[in-house]
Amino acid sequence: MTAEPPRLTTAEVAQRLGVRPATVYAYVSRGLLSSHRNASGKGSLFDRAEVDNFLAARKQPILPGIQTGITLIRNGTLQYRGHDAIQLASVASFEEIVELLWTGTRAYVALPPDETQRRLAEAVIAPLPAIARHTDRLRVAVAALAAGDPLRFDTTPAAVTATARTLLGTMVAALPHATQPAGKHGGQSAGKTAQPAGTIAERLWPRLTAHEPTPKDHSLLNAALILLADHDIAASTLAARVAASTRANPYAVVGAGLAALDGPLHGAASSLAYPLLAESMSRPDPIGTIADKLRSGDPVPGFGHRLYPGGDPRATALFAMLGDTRARDAAERLVDIMRTRSGLRPNVDLALAALTMEHGMPAEAGETIFAIARTAGWIAHALEEYGDRPLRFRPSGEYATPAPAP
Repeated sequence: MTAEPPRLTTAEVAQRLGVRPATVYAYVSRGLLSSHRNASGKGSLFDRAEVDNFLAARKQPILPGIQTGITLIRNGTLQYRGHDAIQLASVASFEEIVELLWTGTRAYVALPPDETQRRLAEAVIAPLPAIARHTDRLRVAVAALAAGDPLRFDTTPAAVTATARTLLGTMVAALPHATQPAGKHGGQSAGKTAQPAGTIAERLWPRLTAHEPTPKDHSLLNAALILLADHDIAASTLAARVAASTRANPYAVVGAGLAALDGPLHGAASSLAYPLLAESMSRPDPIGTIADKLRSGDPVPGFGHRLYPGGDPRATALFAMLGDTRARDAAERLVDIMRTRSGLRPNVDLALAALTMEHGMPAEAGETIFAIARTAGWIAHALEEYGDRPLRFRPSGEYATPAPAP
């Protein structure tokens, strides 16, 4: 048997690594690989052992392992600190879950707004155009609230939880009521500073719809907030943890989460499922709705989740609480078609779209609910990250353009 040569050509290294020859030279220019001139003086040779070691290192995760005690997703279940989140959604308040995520103790702790912060938040979002979404307003408000808090860089657990409780309450209080123009705020008369009463779900409801709520409606919104409060290391949560690893303040952590949430494949996903559901309700046969979507080459929104191949339990819970309604009936018809044709099951985005549509909320309402709910999770992960080694997220890029001339 002939032994493999100890050195490889540039083409052989490129094939071994699955990259272009130019990328191989980029690795050399960055000192990641060593090259040697061959005997003819043309081209380069590389030590096989060094290349193999480099290949093995590339196969390692580019981010450090994130050990967390917050959320566990396993075998189709969702748990917050060892408690079944689906069960909690039917018996607990969002405030209790916030406390559970942040401190590990399930207890009701109010999330009141700060009146000075509320006025500041309202002032900075008032000039935004009418087309600005709630999440646009939240991003601007959170940045302004950070600038107005000189003690924001205190990242001790007690300070972070105190700041975050007020921040969550103020975020909701600063949003305009659904019955008001975008530049009007709060539902309070001029000169009055009475703090809103009730839970976060009760205070958020009039910001989403002008429909008069029942206690069951408040419970439904409360359940949605609980089910969306955290979901392990989702994209926005990773962004929040990276910010926290730099010791960015809690406002900046929430701002990082809100930025990542803006993508249509994450927090805004329910707003894509909303028009699909609306169209299916206006057509006698929902097969046409799905056929049109498939013909465009886009995936059907509101279906499938890689963490829940057997079905998203959050969607199941919300649909059950939604009850026998027109929106749920339309969703179920879509579900039957998708299950038969592709085996895909609904995810929480479709359930959230059904919830918001049934109660006269706009398409963006699902994203608003998501943002308020997930703020709780971002703060929980920030608290974990503040206790870990700083600046630990530093992957290296793979430079893929030709190396500079020597």
